[in-house]
Amino acid sequence: MAAPGVEARGLFAEGVRAVLGGWAALQLAVAQGFGGPRGPEKAAWLAGALQDYFTQNAAGEEEVEEFLAEVMDNEFDTSVEDGSLRQVSRELVTLFAWASRGDVGGVGEALGALARRGRLRAALAAAPGGDPAPPHGTPPREGEGSSEEEEEEEEEEAMECGTPPPPPDGWTLVRRRRRR
Repeated sequence: MAAPGVEARGLFAEGVRAVLGGWAALQLAVAQGFGGPRGPEKAAWLAGALQDYFTQNAAGEEEVEEFLAEVMDNEFDTSVEDGSLRQVSRELVTLFAWASRGDVGGVGEALGALARRGRLRAALAAAPGGDPAPPHGTPPREGEGSSEEEEEEEEEEAMECGTPPPPPDGWTLVRRRRRR
């Protein structure tokens, strides 16, 4: 691929930062210190290195995927096996193709989509427990019944076997039997 013009390079640089900023594997590696104390600097370096890589090479998805895997392994001691390498490399190759053609609209649309996806991830991470709540009307997954339902089931089981239901605080007082 030919080296893009100045405006296209700026668009591509912004796109690379957006893609890497939304890449969970890289962000977790930086946040958890897998890259050492200079992890954030390494992530910033990676953005520049990717820009140089694309301008100097006719890179396809597989080459970019291998490059990212090598950098994650060497710089962050992280082996990415969640399939995100392929997705990130695909996004980068697509952004570079649009930027090198001067397709400002395509790059802008992609940047907007990346920003929306980033806000969604931030909102989900901010939810209590870091897990997204199931959408309204979605039944709870197996093993995730509400506590009221579980208490009712325990009481029914206790009544069936003749033992009193457990007290509301969860503690059972054990008394010694009297000798006869």
